[in-house]
Amino acid sequence: MSTTMTIRLSSETKAELSLLANVTRRSKSFLAAEAVAAYVARERSIIDGIERGLADMNAGRTILHDEAMAEVDALIDGIAQNRQA
Repeated sequence: MSTTMTIRLSSETKAELSLLANVTRRSKSFLAAEAVAAYVARERSIIDGIERGLADMNAGRTILHDEAMAEVDALIDGIAQNRQA
Protein backbone atom coordinates (compact mmCIF):
# COMPACT_ATOMS: atom_id res chain seq x y z
CA MET A 1 0.00 0.00 0.00
CA SER A 2 1.28 3.47 -0.78
CA THR A 3 0.23 6.98 0.06
CA THR A 4 0.89 10.43 -1.33
CA MET A 5 3.16 13.01 0.26
CA THR A 6 4.12 16.48 -0.93
CA ILE A 7 7.65 17.78 -0.39
CA ARG A 8 9.44 20.99 -1.29
CA LEU A 9 12.69 20.76 -3.25
CA SER A 10 15.08 23.41 -4.44
CA SER A 11 14.87 23.99 -8.17
CA GLU A 12 18.40 22.56 -8.48
CA THR A 13 17.45 19.33 -6.70
CA LYS A 14 14.30 19.00 -8.79
CA ALA A 15 16.33 19.45 -11.98
CA GLU A 16 18.86 16.83 -10.85
CA LEU A 17 16.03 14.46 -9.96
CA SER A 18 14.51 14.97 -13.42
CA LEU A 19 17.87 14.26 -15.04
CA LEU A 20 18.36 11.15 -12.93
CA ALA A 21 14.85 9.96 -13.76
CA ASN A 22 15.52 10.36 -17.47
CA VAL A 23 18.88 8.60 -17.33
CA THR A 24 17.60 5.68 -15.25
CA ARG A 25 14.22 5.51 -17.00
CA ARG A 26 12.47 5.69 -13.64
CA SER A 27 9.85 8.17 -12.55
CA LYS A 28 10.76 11.07 -10.29
CA SER A 29 8.17 9.75 -7.85
CA PHE A 30 9.81 6.30 -7.77
CA LEU A 31 13.28 7.76 -7.20
CA ALA A 32 12.03 10.13 -4.50
CA ALA A 33 10.23 7.29 -2.72
CA GLU A 34 13.38 5.16 -2.84
CA ALA A 35 15.46 8.04 -1.46
CA VAL A 36 13.04 8.71 1.39
CA ALA A 37 12.87 4.99 2.25
CA ALA A 38 16.68 4.75 2.36
CA TYR A 39 16.93 7.88 4.51
CA VAL A 40 14.30 6.63 6.96
CA ALA A 41 15.98 3.21 7.23
CA ARG A 42 19.40 4.79 7.84
CA GLU A 43 18.12 7.23 10.44
CA ARG A 44 16.10 4.50 12.18
CA SER A 45 19.22 2.34 12.36
CA ILE A 46 21.16 5.20 13.95
CA ILE A 47 18.40 5.83 16.49
CA ASP A 48 18.17 2.11 17.30
CA GLY A 49 21.92 2.02 17.93
CA ILE A 50 21.75 5.03 20.21
CA GLU A 51 18.87 3.49 22.12
CA ARG A 52 20.81 0.21 22.53
CA GLY A 53 23.80 2.17 23.79
CA LEU A 54 21.69 4.08 26.28
CA ALA A 55 20.11 0.84 27.49
CA ASP A 56 23.58 -0.69 27.94
CA MET A 57 24.72 2.39 29.84
CA ASN A 58 21.64 2.36 32.08
CA ALA A 59 22.12 -1.36 32.77
CA GLY A 60 25.78 -0.88 33.64
CA ARG A 61 27.05 -2.82 30.61
CA THR A 62 29.92 -0.41 29.97
CA ILE A 63 33.63 -0.16 30.62
CA LEU A 64 35.78 2.90 31.15
CA HIS A 65 37.38 4.46 28.09
CA ASP A 66 40.90 3.86 29.42
CA GLU A 67 40.13 0.14 29.92
CA ALA A 68 38.71 -0.16 26.40
CA MET A 69 41.73 1.57 24.90
CA ALA A 70 44.10 -0.68 26.87
CA GLU A 71 42.33 -3.73 25.39
CA VAL A 72 42.53 -2.28 21.88
CA ASP A 73 46.21 -1.40 22.29
CA ALA A 74 46.96 -4.91 23.56
CA LEU A 75 45.13 -6.42 20.60
CA ILE A 76 47.07 -4.24 18.15
CA ASP A 77 50.36 -5.10 19.85
CA GLY A 78 49.53 -8.82 19.67
CA ILE A 79 48.78 -8.61 15.96
CA ALA A 80 51.97 -6.65 15.31
CA GLN A 81 54.04 -9.26 17.19
CA ASN A 82 52.43 -12.09 15.22
CA ARG A 83 53.27 -10.38 11.94
CA GLN A 84 56.92 -10.01 12.97
CA ALA A 85 57.20 -13.66 13.96
